[in-house]
Amino acid sequence: MAKTTVEGGGGLPAAAKEAAELKKELQRAVKAVVEDDDYSLEATDRAMQCLCALKELKLKPLNSNPLDIRSLSLSLPIPPNEFVCPISGQLMKDPVVLASGLTYDRPFIQKWLKDGHRTCPETKQVLSHSVLTPNHLVRKMISHWCQKHGIELPGPSHDEDHDIITNADRDRLNLLLEILSSSNVLEQKKAAKEVRVLTKQMPSLRAVFGECNDAITKLLNPLLSGNVSNHPDLQEDLVTAVLNISIHDSNKKLIAENPVVVPLLIESLKFGTLETRSNSAAALFTLSALDSNKHIITKAGALKPLIDLLNEGQPLAMKDAASAIFNLSIVHENKGKAVAEGAIKVIMKKIRGRVLIDELLAILALLSSHHKAIEEMGELGAVSCLLSIINEDTSDRNKENCIAILYTMCYNDRTKLREIWLDESVNGTISSLAQSGTSRAKRKANGILERLDRYVSLVHTT
Repeated sequence: MAKTTVEGGGGLPAAAKEAAELKKELQRAVKAVVEDDDYSLEATDRAMQCLCALKELKLKPLNSNPLDIRSLSLSLPIPPNEFVCPISGQLMKDPVVLASGLTYDRPFIQKWLKDGHRTCPETKQVLSHSVLTPNHLVRKMISHWCQKHGIELPGPSHDEDHDIITNADRDRLNLLLEILSSSNVLEQKKAAKEVRVLTKQMPSLRAVFGECNDAITKLLNPLLSGNVSNHPDLQEDLVTAVLNISIHDSNKKLIAENPVVVPLLIESLKFGTLETRSNSAAALFTLSALDSNKHIITKAGALKPLIDLLNEGQPLAMKDAASAIFNLSIVHENKGKAVAEGAIKVIMKKIRGRVLIDELLAILALLSSHHKAIEEMGELGAVSCLLSIINEDTSDRNKENCIAILYTMCYNDRTKLREIWLDESVNGTISSLAQSGTSRAKRKANGILERLDRYVSLVHTT
């Protein structure tokens, strides 16, 4: 390809740089249009602006006056990457921080969460809660950048949760709840199906359940009869409605403290369709965002059926169960209960089968602070399994969790040092991670290497 030059034969690095920046911006704009069914006009305008600017760069005569790149940049400023939402590829209007610590534009991350995702879109980390915290610093920086370039920054987008609920909507919901409180099973099924759909399609309606003390009890009335096993479709619709309602942050405390809800969700974990069991686990995960709810859910006996669901091997249900177990195990006293209910054995079996590696290693790392968990991991051959994952896996987070668990095992059980030392002599697994891992992984790996040195010295002395 011929080299572009300006008058006088010199290179044109500024133009090449501008073209590269325009192409990156074009990619972001096109991605926002192609991947989002509800793409904005801003994204399409941005894509067309980029194409026009690239065309102008390409058609500029080589022997004409040098292109005024500065004026082009001012007419089409390209925002810094840290101001662009990773999901939409657009300049963020309402930046918020997710539980993973990453910043997204509120409407796009809310849509991600409402679609049922419980992981960070970028890191794939299981989220400990779904609370979105405004990132005032980034918002201020974006505002300054917009002022500098003469751009008017639109106000934060109003999420669909802020839609107005009409009196007709309230009347319809109240009627459906009254039908669910009746004894006509056929009508109950129709009402449950409609509530399920409404609470999914109208997030604003979820808040209404927090305004009436007995709304949740009325909703679950059909499940209190004890004949729910005869009507699995009714059970599934009601449990899914509870899941939808629990997504609304203001409802979490109210729902978990209602004496009928958590026991019914646990019952549905044990008996129901696969979707019912999966959605029960998902509802418990959502409710467990609050620490006070973690205690309520665990005390009610949720860990055992969640572990059983994880053990059964159905991918859809396993992920929901793993997310709930992780959240509940954050509370220190719940770790011992999870271990006592057989969590380590099930998790090790799944990890060996390379199933849900990311989620299960995170749970294992969380539980490894409990001495009984360390003992059981040692008995189940966790050392060789974790070392093999460090060698095979490409995920820095997984390697970090593996080495953190191994470090804790070495600290609490010195007999495992010999097994690690033998692997290190052949594969150099720990030494390699100490050089190339994350800062935390390096720290843990070096800690193990120091212990290995002392172990070897002691063996030689003996």
